[in-house]
Amino acid sequence: MGVNMKTKKMNSNQMLMTILKGRTFIVLIILVVFFSIVKDNFLDPSTMTMIAKHVALYGILALGMTFVIITGGIDLSVGSVVGLIGMLAGGLIQEGLTLKFAGVTLYFSVPMIILFMLIIGALIGWINGMIITKLNVAPFIATLGTMYICRGFANLRSGGATFPNIAGHEGLGNTGFKVLGSNIAGVPAGVYVFAALAVISVVLLKKMPFGWYVLGVGGNEKSARLSGIKADKIKILVYMISGFCAAWVGMINTAQLSAAHPASGDGWEMNAIAATVLGGTSMAGGSGTILGTVVGAFVIGVINDGMTMCGVSEFWQKVIRGLVIILAVVIDQTQRNLQAKMALQARNENK
Repeated sequence: MGVNMKTKKMNSNQMLMTILKGRTFIVLIILVVFFSIVKDNFLDPSTMTMIAKHVALYGILALGMTFVIITGGIDLSVGSVVGLIGMLAGGLIQEGLTLKFAGVTLYFSVPMIILFMLIIGALIGWINGMIITKLNVAPFIATLGTMYICRGFANLRSGGATFPNIAGHEGLGNTGFKVLGSNIAGVPAGVYVFAALAVISVVLLKKMPFGWYVLGVGGNEKSARLSGIKADKIKILVYMISGFCAAWVGMINTAQLSAAHPASGDGWEMNAIAATVLGGTSMAGGSGTILGTVVGAFVIGVINDGMTMCGVSEFWQKVIRGLVIILAVVIDQTQRNLQAKMALQARNENK
């Protein structure tokens, strides 16, 4: 009788664990069904395209955030980096780079501008990583500081004004930036970038030694250091990845809007964190999957656009997003406790 009870309890725990692991996908299905019932046009191609655009933006940010959170860190600066990169790219297209000492203004091609922006994004991530590892500043504080710095520079770039037209000029050879915000074969260009970065992220995390180092640092940094892993280097690299991803989002968002505004990306770090945690990446570090993050980005995109279509107030949307983050962390902790309990039971049975 006692053995049967134990077996049933183990089976129920295993079933609960399976549900917890697949929770993000289950929630996504429920949300799609719910909004398709509430709004008749929710599944229309135009609506799906709009959602895909937003999912790509949140998803790219979340990919970088996944690496950071797996190491036990956090990056609050990504939303501000989005705004800063947009302003820098828009400024280079519209005004060029003026060298006052030489009395000339340089205009760069779009590929060069994209390269410059990606380097700047990675550089901001490098600064975050250096502050955290070399100055021993907590990730929350370090990236909170750079969040304000980047937002400040975004406003200083134009005195708080918008660059309203980033079409460029054929005579200057800087046209074509809007392609990043266009549809290619009916699919937003940002989705292609998201897909490519997701594949690269999977390879990095699952197929390369770098991924094992990231997981090792997040799981137990002291043990990782003793095993020869250069923890500080890994931390700096993951913040560089996060900044690199934020730079892509800044450019894609600017191209979609056909304008650069210093307030762009405000609060998007919360969407990235929510998508990452919803996807199963533990805030405690040491575990996470790219596939989970991708599904988490879809959940956030569907929630945001679904609520907007239903006329939910922006204020209530913020409340709901906050609750989603808290709930995701609670569920993650429940899963971790259940895993520990099941592991303990397995060890006791093997004795």
